[in-house]
Amino acid sequence: MTRHLKNSFAAAVLCGITTLVSGTASAETLRIADSFPVGHYIAENMTKAWMDRVTELTNGEIDFEYYPASQMGKSKDLMSLAQTGVVDIGYAGVSYLADKLPLAAVGELPEAFTRSCHGTNAYWSIAKPGGVLDQAELAPQGVRMLFVMVLSPYQVITARKEITGADSFRGLKLRATGGTKEMAVELLGATPIAIPAPETRDALSRGTIDGVLFPHSSVFPYGIEPELKWGTQDMNFGSFVASYVISEDRWQQLSPEVQKAMTDAAEEVILSSCAIGEELDLQDKQRMVDAGVTFVSLPEADKTKIEADFASIGDRWAADLDARGLAGTEVLTAFREALEKAADGDAGQ
Repeated sequence: MTRHLKNSFAAAVLCGITTLVSGTASAETLRIADSFPVGHYIAENMTKAWMDRVTELTNGEIDFEYYPASQMGKSKDLMSLAQTGVVDIGYAGVSYLADKLPLAAVGELPEAFTRSCHGTNAYWSIAKPGGVLDQAELAPQGVRMLFVMVLSPYQVITARKEITGADSFRGLKLRATGGTKEMAVELLGATPIAIPAPETRDALSRGTIDGVLFPHSSVFPYGIEPELKWGTQDMNFGSFVASYVISEDRWQQLSPEVQKAMTDAAEEVILSSCAIGEELDLQDKQRMVDAGVTFVSLPEADKTKIEADFASIGDRWAADLDARGLAGTEVLTAFREALEKAADGDAGQ
């Protein structure tokens, strides 16, 4: 055999081997992007857990390239990147998408839940494909929600003013961001102040603000625990919805088997991640206690009045959206019914 023929034969064998190997390892790689910093508990316990589970359920047919920490774009732009195909799956932080997903903010209202899993389960039931929120807003945007977490509700935490009841909030300047949270602060008789989270500690130490609307999990990353002394507990002053979406066009390109794997993984991970979120929230609350913060349960009469007042925030929110030709009342009603159903499920366990 001449050298030329030997080389040709070797090339053919190598080509065949390459084809065989590629045929047995033809994983499809999907790009997923969010804005969470590396190591964030949502990314670690929900996003990565979902990716790992999908890869496992598809026997390696699907794997992922993950772009955290705003590598692919800012929070407000990531859903658009999914819609346009720049990424396959994009983070959709509802607070950053008021122009595109106004109805989706229903999960951030100060409604009748005080635990992450309660709010998450109710929200997922209306946001998943086929749900009321999906049909009213997500599907028309050409996206479907893949998985979601509604965070443990925000609490009022003050720097110096002791919290004894509803009157304790009157006249305070409280850091709050977002329209509905600002409405909640105003209903308490306090003044909402919009301050970037990284500037909160200085604002507390200087007395620019008297306290914050914060979840426990946000206190330590911003180093504000030395400035805080009193906090509420078992209340809901608003929450935050962290979700991930894929465009409907991209979804339809996936095989039915992959679609099922993604759906099954979501149902598993949503339950596990919100439970982990609740556990971490309680751990951070205890860390705050250890740092000198006293948590107070409001008198029952005060709590009942505040919750009734806060129900009006949802009603006003829905009416404003109705006036814009959107399904505000329909979505709010569905969410409230889902919260009741989720609460009944918790009670039955």
